[in-house]
Amino acid sequence: MNGQRQVLSLALLMGILILQIQNSCAKSFFHHDKVQVRGMQVTTEEGACLGCVLTVSLVEQLSQIHNSSGKMAMELLCSYLPEKDGLRGICTLIADIFGPDIIRLLNFKLNADVICHTMKLCKFDSHQTVCHLYKEPEMGLKKSVKQAEILLKKPDYALKKHMEIVSGILLKICSLPVFKKICEAIDLSEPAEDLDHDNFSIFPSLRGYHWRGKDCNDIDKSVYPGRRPEDWDVLHDSNCNGISGFDPKDGVSYEKKFCEGTDAMGIVVLGDSASAHFHIPPEWVTPAQFSKDTFSNMALTISNEFDWPQFSMGTGFENSTIGGPTQSLYLKLRNRNRCNHRDYQNISRNGGSAGNLKNYLKSLARNQEIDKPVVVFYGLIGNDVCNNKADTLKEMTTPAEMKADVMEDLQYLDKHLPNGSHVILMSLADGRFLWDSLHDRYHPIGQLNKDVTYEQFYDFLSCLSINPCVGWMNKNGTIRNLTTERADELSKVLQDIATSETFTHFKLNYYEHLYQKVIAKWESLGGKPWDLLEPVDGFHPNQNASAIGADLLWEEAIRRWPGLFGKENPFNKEIIAKFGDQGGHW
Repeated sequence: MNGQRQVLSLALLMGILILQIQNSCAKSFFHHDKVQVRGMQVTTEEGACLGCVLTVSLVEQLSQIHNSSGKMAMELLCSYLPEKDGLRGICTLIADIFGPDIIRLLNFKLNADVICHTMKLCKFDSHQTVCHLYKEPEMGLKKSVKQAEILLKKPDYALKKHMEIVSGILLKICSLPVFKKICEAIDLSEPAEDLDHDNFSIFPSLRGYHWRGKDCNDIDKSVYPGRRPEDWDVLHDSNCNGISGFDPKDGVSYEKKFCEGTDAMGIVVLGDSASAHFHIPPEWVTPAQFSKDTFSNMALTISNEFDWPQFSMGTGFENSTIGGPTQSLYLKLRNRNRCNHRDYQNISRNGGSAGNLKNYLKSLARNQEIDKPVVVFYGLIGNDVCNNKADTLKEMTTPAEMKADVMEDLQYLDKHLPNGSHVILMSLADGRFLWDSLHDRYHPIGQLNKDVTYEQFYDFLSCLSINPCVGWMNKNGTIRNLTTERADELSKVLQDIATSETFTHFKLNYYEHLYQKVIAKWESLGGKPWDLLEPVDGFHPNQNASAIGADLLWEEAIRRWPGLFGKENPFNKEIIAKFGDQGGHW
C-alpha cells in the first residue's frame, strides 16, 4: 500500500539505517534534502532517525540477551548479516563510524531515542515536538539529550555532517551487485516501471517469475505464458503451460486434445502492497530469534521490494516460508484447468493508488489478438485514503478523482484485454480494526522489555511524518471514522461504475468487504484479529489473511458469477499423468 512503509523497510535493514533501497538509491537522492516517494516527500533525516532508533534498540537488546558489552553486541549484529552480498561489510562500516559513540552512550544506560537525538541522527528545534519511540525520561527528552551531549563531549556534532556520511553509505550500498540494478532502474518521482519491461523472465525476483509466469524460452519473444498455442504446440510449448507434442496413437497434439474448448484463461492482479503481499520478517526485529539464517533471504527480499507475490492471495504458487499456508486464486484456477499453468501476472506496487496505477498498468503483458482471456482483480484497498500528512483528510482521493482515474484504467484495459475477459473491482478496506486490534499490544521491537506498544509505534511514525496511514493508524477515533467514511464513498464509486458501465472486451463486476469477511471467518475459527496482521508494520494483511481471503473470494465468485473462471477441465488427470508438474514454476 502506501509508499511510506518503504522507509520503514530500510530502517529494518539492520544497520543500513536509511530509506528502503528501491526508494533511496536513485541519483536524485544525493542532490536534494527531500525526495518524492510515490508522490510523498521523505527526507534523509526522517529515515536516518527511524533507522537509528531501531538499530540502537536491537544492539541494546542483543547486549541484554547475551549479557555482553555494547561493542560485542554490535559486532554480533553485523555477524548475522550475509557476507556474500556485501551487507556485513556495510554494517561493519556503519559500526566503525557511529559505533563508538553509540556504545559509549549505551554504557550510560540511555535509551535509543536519547542516543539518536544526541548523535543528531534525529533532530528537533525549540518549536518542534520531539519525536520518540520509547516513554520519555523523567527529566524530559530535551534535557536528557543535553546531559548526554555533555557526557559524550562532542558539541561539534552536526546533522549536515552525518547526512553526508549517510549519503556516502547509500552510494556504497548502491555499488553492491544485489542492489545496483534496483538503484539504477528506479526513479523516485514515479512508480518503477523499468523492471517490468522484460515482461516474462527465467529469474524469480526483479519482477521476474515471482510476479508473472516463468518464461520457458527467454530467447524467443513469441513464447510466453498466456498466449494461445501456436499450431497447437505440436512442435514446442509456445505458451509455457508444460503441454506440447502429439499423441502417437492418433497424431493429435496434446494441447488440442486436452485444452481446446476448456475456457483456458489467466489471472491478473492490479493493486497495491497488499496485493503484492508486503512483508517485513518479524525475526529481523526480534533479537532473541537472531541466528545465522535470520537474514539469509535479505537480498531476495530487497530485490522483490519487500513483497512476496509468490505467496500472495492472487498469484501465490510457492509453499510459504513466512508463516501460514499458501492459497491463491491462481492455484485454484490452475487446479480447475491445468491448461492455465503459469498464466498469472501480479502487476501490483507498494504505494499503488487509483491516481498512479496508470503508470504501471502499461506493464501488463496481454495481446488482445493472440492471447487468452484473463480475470483481472482491481484491488486498491487503502492508498486512496492513506497518506502521511497531518491533515490527512485533505490529501485523500475524492470521489470525482476516483471515478476519473478508474475509468481511465478500465478504458486502457478494454483496448488491451482479449475478448471474453472479466474485471472485478474490489472495494476499499475498513482499516479501523488496525487500531482496535493492535494499539495496546506490544510491537516486536518492544516485546522483550514490554516497552513499545503499537500506539507508541504509530505515534513515532506520525511524528516523523512517515506513518503509512495517518487516517487509520491514529489514536483519534473521529479521524479513523472519517477515513472509513471516505473509503466507503470511494467504494461506492467503484460499485456505481460496475453497475452502470459496459465495455467491449470484458465483463465488469464488483466485490465488497473482503477483509471484513476474512476477519469474521478467522474469528469463527477461534482466531484473534491481530493474528491477521503483519506484526512489524502493523498495517498489512499477513499470510493467514491472504490464504483465507483466496478461499472466500473464490467460493463467492463461483456462486455469484458461475462462468467467471470457466468450466473444470475434464482432462486434468490425463495432463498430470502425461506431463507431471508441467515443468513446475521455477
